[in-house]
Formats: sequence, C-alpha cells, structure tokens
Amino acid sequence: MYPTLYDSVLDLFGLSIPPFRLVQSFGMMVALAFLAASWDLKSELKRKEGLGLLAPVKKKVWQGKKSSLVEKVISAIIGFAIGYKFLALVLDFDMIAGNPQEFILSAKGNLLGGFLGAALSVGMRFWEDKKESLPEPKEVEITVHPYEQVGTITILAAVFGILGAKLFHNLENWDDLMADPVGALVSFSGLSFLGGLICATIAILWFAKKNNIKLLHLTDAALPGLMLAYGVGRMGCQIAGDGDWGIPNDAPKPEWLSFLPDWAWAYNYPNNVLGIDLKADFAQMGYVSMYGKAWPTPLYETTMALIIFGFLWFMRKRWTTPGMVMSWYLILAGAERMAIEQVRINNEYPIFGGVTQAEIISSVMIVLGIAFLFLMPKVGKKWAQY
Repeated sequence: MYPTLYDSVLDLFGLSIPPFRLVQSFGMMVALAFLAASWDLKSELKRKEGLGLLAPVKKKVWQGKKSSLVEKVISAIIGFAIGYKFLALVLDFDMIAGNPQEFILSAKGNLLGGFLGAALSVGMRFWEDKKESLPEPKEVEITVHPYEQVGTITILAAVFGILGAKLFHNLENWDDLMADPVGALVSFSGLSFLGGLICATIAILWFAKKNNIKLLHLTDAALPGLMLAYGVGRMGCQIAGDGDWGIPNDAPKPEWLSFLPDWAWAYNYPNNVLGIDLKADFAQMGYVSMYGKAWPTPLYETTMALIIFGFLWFMRKRWTTPGMVMSWYLILAGAERMAIEQVRINNEYPIFGGVTQAEIISSVMIVLGIAFLFLMPKVGKKWAQY
C-alpha cells in the first residue's frame, strides 16, 4: 500500500522526494475525483445550454468598488492561518511530515509566519483595490452561464459532502463517537459516501434554485461525473488501504479467474495507512481468518463505478426524456452499493434482522429510481422547467 505519494514514487521509481510525504494518497485521489466530476459537469452544462435546455441569467455587480473592511479582515484571518501553518511546516518538516493530519488540526504553528501571512494577504487586497478601483464605482449587468457556476458547485459539493460523510459515518459508528467525540469528528478517516451525497445534493440544489439553474437538467448533467468521481475516490481507498476492505476471504481463487492477480481476489493490505494487521483485526472483530486477507472491495467498487459511468455517459445523449439519467443512476448506484455491502465490513442497525446504513439508503435509491423510471416519461418535461 502507498499511504502517501512519497511511498508510491519511492517504490515505483526509486526517487526520494521528501515534500511528497505531505501528499496523502487518499486525499490526492479525492481531489482528482472532484476535478473529474467538475470537468464532466462543465462539459454537460455547456452541451445542454447549446441544446437550449439551460439558459444564462443576468446579474448586477459593482465594478471599481474597493474591498470593505470586513473583506480585509477576512483576508487577514485566512492569510494568518496559512502563514501560521506554512512556516512551522518549513521549519520542522521532518517531524510534521510523519503525521500531517494531526498537525493541520492542531493549534500548533508559528506566530511569525501567521503575521507575515496576514500582512501579505491584506497587502494583496490593497494592491488589487489600487489596480481595479474606479473614481466612481458603477453597477453593471453581466451574463452568467450555468457552466460558469461549476467552481462554486464544486466547492459546495466538497464542503457539504465531507461534512455529510463525517456526520453519517459517526451516526453509523455511534460507540466510537461516544468513546472519542473529538477524535471521531476531526479525524480524516471514516467517511460515508452516501451521507456526503445526500448533504451535498441538498446544498447544490439550493444553490441551483437560487441561481435559476433548472434542477432536473443540472441533476442529469452532474450524475455521470459523480459516478466517475466515486470510482476515482475508491481507487484512493485501494491505494492507501484506508479500511474500506471487505470481510475475510480465505477461499482459493477460482480457476476461471486465473487471469487476475491474486491480490484482486484476496488481499492483506500491507503497509496500509491505518497501520492495521488484518489478521489480528479480524480476530478482534470476531471473524475467523487463516491468512488475514480480505475481499478487496474498493477495487470492485472502482470497476463497477467506471462501468456505470461508461453506461450513463454513452446513454446521456440517447435519452431525450429529462430525468432518465437520474433514474438509472439511482438504480445502478444503489444496486452497486447494495451488492458490495454483502462482503464489506460495516456496523449494522438492530432492525430487519440486521441492516447497514448503506443498505437502507441504497434500498431507497433503487425504489426511487424505479419509480422515476416510469414517472419521468409522463412528467419529466414539465419538471424540467423548474
């Protein structure tokens, strides 16, 4: 496993590049996932606007207006935070690089760096004011296209997605939350994709409604890229070994899968980012495992997600009824997660004979998807006007 970019570059190319120790493999893949989703969304919004399904809006903005005192204070705070951490990192790199997450979330830093960062940030504000301000600021009307909002949509998806992922994960792991509330809430590990999906969707739909972007067309445009992002993110889980592996798998690899490497059937995730020995961990959880190998569920999810993305991407132009991409996404994404839950380690709620949070959400997704599949041909064009 490669917990950091440093580990992968050192192993694959024999190059020791110390700054790469700060780049967590999982975090890097999550960032790439957001970029992939943003690229797809921007492309689709442009296409839909070209078809006349979406339209730009007019907005009034001020030109030549100097930044306010509040904006300067915010710049100072942001600059202080960056400088406070950055100079401490430069001066004590070797110690911090061993556990950058702990350093980022701690109160540790360098005051001199903080003051320098604040001064630089406020100075940039004054420089921009001098360069762009006019003797008489004026209000002008500008045209804003839906695809120009992708940056804001991506930020909303990142912020509310991560908050939702942490919230739903901790609701599913209530005992761990009660044992260490602060550690559970600020830890970089432990994220529920479906929880993040729910919270990010609510935030993005609110933003779209506020900015007159038609919700159903936006949803259809975003979901293929979301599935692509999910596949890329799961690559990060596999590369880093972040604990999303499955239950023990001691069964021999079937002959018909002989073309696959052994680790694609069962894997012990050596040097995983959590520092866990799977055999000992399985025993602690009550599983019997002779070899300490698990189903590599992130690898399977990556494969299924990319196949679903390919299907949605191929069909998006062929489905002329609004909402069909959304319907099939709900069905396929729900079925994918429902299937992987059967060999994945997750806490169960004591209802219906034992069921995981993901199974509940996936079941709702599948039911909604099937309902929309029959409903959209009747109401899709009407709903697409809002």
